[in-house]
Amino acid sequence: MKQNLVFLLLLLMSIILAACGKSSSAPSGGANADGSIDKFVYASTADVAGLSPILTNDSISANVQEHVYETLFNRNSETGEITPKLAESYENTDENTWMIKLRKDVKFHDGTPFNAEAVKYTFDKLRDPATAAPRASLLEPVDEINVINEYEIKIKTKYPYGPFLASLAHTNAAIVSPTADKKQDLMKEPVGTGPFKFVSYTPGDEVVLEANDEYRDGTPAIQQLVFKVVPEVSTAISMLQTGEVDFIDNLPSEQISRIDSLKNIDVTKKNGSSIYYLTVNHSIKENQDPELRKAIAAAIDRDAFVSKLNGLGVRSDSVLGPEIFGYEKDKDSAGQAYDPELAKSLVDKNGYSNRPIKLLTANRANFILMAEIVQAQLTEAGFKVQIETMEWAAFLDTARAGEYDITFLSWANLTQDGSEMLYPNLHSDNIKESNRTKYSNKKFDELVDASRETIDQDKRLEYLNQANGLLLEDNAVVVMYHGVVTAAMNNKYEGLILEPNGKWLLKDVKRK
Repeated sequence: MKQNLVFLLLLLMSIILAACGKSSSAPSGGANADGSIDKFVYASTADVAGLSPILTNDSISANVQEHVYETLFNRNSETGEITPKLAESYENTDENTWMIKLRKDVKFHDGTPFNAEAVKYTFDKLRDPATAAPRASLLEPVDEINVINEYEIKIKTKYPYGPFLASLAHTNAAIVSPTADKKQDLMKEPVGTGPFKFVSYTPGDEVVLEANDEYRDGTPAIQQLVFKVVPEVSTAISMLQTGEVDFIDNLPSEQISRIDSLKNIDVTKKNGSSIYYLTVNHSIKENQDPELRKAIAAAIDRDAFVSKLNGLGVRSDSVLGPEIFGYEKDKDSAGQAYDPELAKSLVDKNGYSNRPIKLLTANRANFILMAEIVQAQLTEAGFKVQIETMEWAAFLDTARAGEYDITFLSWANLTQDGSEMLYPNLHSDNIKESNRTKYSNKKFDELVDASRETIDQDKRLEYLNQANGLLLEDNAVVVMYHGVVTAAMNNKYEGLILEPNGKWLLKDVKRK
């Protein structure tokens, strides 16, 4: 009898342990009776550079920040219209004055109130030169910020600023908790007002968020949201197929047919606002030679490259793409045409083959593909090119420091406004921050300034078109392609919000 009792106790313990073990190893995507999703995993090939919208300026970090923080305004992905988000409404009392009323039903994740003081604190820090914010340019036109009352703020600009609302809809203009920012490092422990709250960050491995139960629009169905670093995209796709991962974006062109064939996966594609381009380091004396830039542009067969993207790239010379305010169709073919004989003659004439060139690139699939193809084409023209590959965050720092000869850069164009493409990336004001090309051209600067300093949208289009044309005439950059936004998600879910600027939100994702 005693032996039977012992046996029954051991059997009961084994059942309990087995049940516990089964629970701890549950795959991502488990759904509960109430429809909530225990865990949802997104895979990225690169780690975040940081978790503060004030101190970062890259798409990998923005993917996390978009779920933790919120902006005053938002661009409607269907209509292109800019609408209030944390703001309730706005009014222009004159061309330089913006009166913004704020929502009253919002709190930060640390329990402190969202109010006008928080907006002023965030914007003052973003534009403070001591902060050295990568996207301080978003608020460059701001002259002063005044709190009118707890839920109203007045912003005065130095001049009429056409893309101001677009700037305030940018991820890097998201509002942070002043209390948290003074107490902790938001690069490692973010605190915002968004649908998800921060749980943990393990560098090189993952960022974990959880549903914000007090979110004003309702608790997200996803209870735990994991941003997992999976360096090899092929591995990420395999994990997507097996259900270890639920969602990936920026699908590599060479893998698109494989992903399309997965029966448990839905693929979404739409023309995007992103741009990928080659640039020389304009601060290097040798690169200021216009014939060198012409030789490089003439040596690159961009049509051949785009054909390898399997429909995931749009071919255009224009720096401002079709989804961007300021785009004009005549600029699609206004750049230097592919002319390998011209490139070779310029290399021979000027002795460019005597100088080794370092081509810096990020360790992301399409960047590596661009680098390999361009290296081969430049070598064919007579250049001596060596590729240097870096992890994403290190690449951004190195490019910003100007430690390269030529490189590939990209821009998501989150505002979808031409001024906010040209000003941060190519205007001489930003050479020490976001202008990683180090390009400086007085006439170009004047045109971009003019596009920003009027609220007359027709005049803005004219100035942007002229600035775009000047860049192409100068071979300041070589546009490789404009992006097609892509995402792949397990087809047992729905509700993904995917926008032309590459932003995506998971707050409305639920089980079908």
